[in-house]
Formats: sequence, C-alpha cells, structure tokens
Amino acid sequence: MRFDVLTIFPDLFTSFKNEALIARAQAKKIISINTHFLREWGEGPHRKVDDRPYGGGAGMVMMTAPIAAAIGAVKRKAKSEKLKARTIVFSAKGKLFNQATAQRYTKLDQLIMICGRYEGVDERVAQHLADEEVSIGEYVLFGGEVPAMVVMEAVTRLLPGAVGKPASLKEESFSFPSDATRSTLHATRLEYPHYTRPEILKIDGKNRKVPPVLLSGDHKKIEEWRRKKAKIRTP
Repeated sequence: MRFDVLTIFPDLFTSFKNEALIARAQAKKIISINTHFLREWGEGPHRKVDDRPYGGGAGMVMMTAPIAAAIGAVKRKAKSEKLKARTIVFSAKGKLFNQATAQRYTKLDQLIMICGRYEGVDERVAQHLADEEVSIGEYVLFGGEVPAMVVMEAVTRLLPGAVGKPASLKEESFSFPSDATRSTLHATRLEYPHYTRPEILKIDGKNRKVPPVLLSGDHKKIEEWRRKKAKIRTP
C-alpha cells in the first residue's frame, strides 16, 4: 500500500518512517511512505501556501491551489488512475477515525493525506479535492501530521505480513468479527485485561497476583472470564 502525505513539515516523519514495525513493513514492501513538501507547489518567490482568511479573523488559512497542484503531481507520479486510491484531509469536523475505517483503508492501493496547519484549510479542499474529512478525536492539534501517523500505523498493522503473529489482531479492542460463527468473545468492543510473568508482583507494599482463572488451564473458564471482563470495560 502506498501512503502519500502532503505537509509543510516533512521532517516530522523521518523518525516515524525509520523505526520499529513501520520500517520493517517498508523493507518488506508491504507499504511505502512518501512525504511531499507542500511548499514545492507554493506561490511566488517565498513558496506561499497560506493567506489571510476572507471575512477577517485570527490566523492564516492554507490555500487550495498548492494543495490541488500537489495532489495532481502525486497522482501522476503514482499513476493513480490505475490504483484504488482515496484522498483525505484531516479536520476537527471530520468523521471520527476508528478501527472500521482503518480496515476499510486496507482495501486501497493508495491513501493521500492532506495535513493542514495554521487556522485550517480552505473549505474548497474538503468540498472538491478530498474524498472525505477525517478526525482522530475531539481535540485540536497543531496540524495533521500526527493524525497522519496514527492512520498509517493503524492501517499498516492490519495489512498481511506487517505483524509477526496475525492471531494477535483477532482479539483486540475495537475489532469485530467478519462472520457470526466467531466466539462471542470477539464481538466485544474493548479488549479483556492481559497479564504476564511474574505471577505475584509487589506494588505499593502489597502482593498483586494474576487472577487464578488464568493459571487454571481451563480454556472454557478463561474465555468466560475474558468475556465478562471485556463486557465490563465496554461502555
């Protein structure tokens, strides 16, 4: 899968691209991450990508023209007409990104992400250039770069070969079964608690133990316990 990120701060992605499982996924050619410096399509000698808002107000607004030119260049370079592609722009008013959205994006060949900055992005970008607006939560960030990283990580780990043990994806929070025959454990929204060694750990002067049922070896009881705990956690 190809990720194309349009940003005025491409260096923010340097460490992200070169560490851990994201780097491994690129090495295995499961994904490619391409950052594009929006000022390359900026206007005038100063490569301007923002201007004052019509109607007045604080801050600056990112212009449509540089973004449109960047999207066009990216699509031509990637030959996007032959790819199943989608363009998104990050916005506080966008649809909330969740696990189902991540799963939907895994069906794409290319995802183009527009990272806004300043006071926001000209509304015509959302109306006429992007396929959808996306938000990662009900809070405001400096820009769309962190949301882009969130989307890339969430989508990448769902792609075949990106995670060492694919079975670990089946019982995660926010994951839902693709068929009705799966265990009802997998139909819960939030994941059950996890424990590992040692069995007894002293914290704040008290022995904190692993729940005995997890040491019982009775898989039926363990699944029942996990189902109950997951149900309690789910709002």
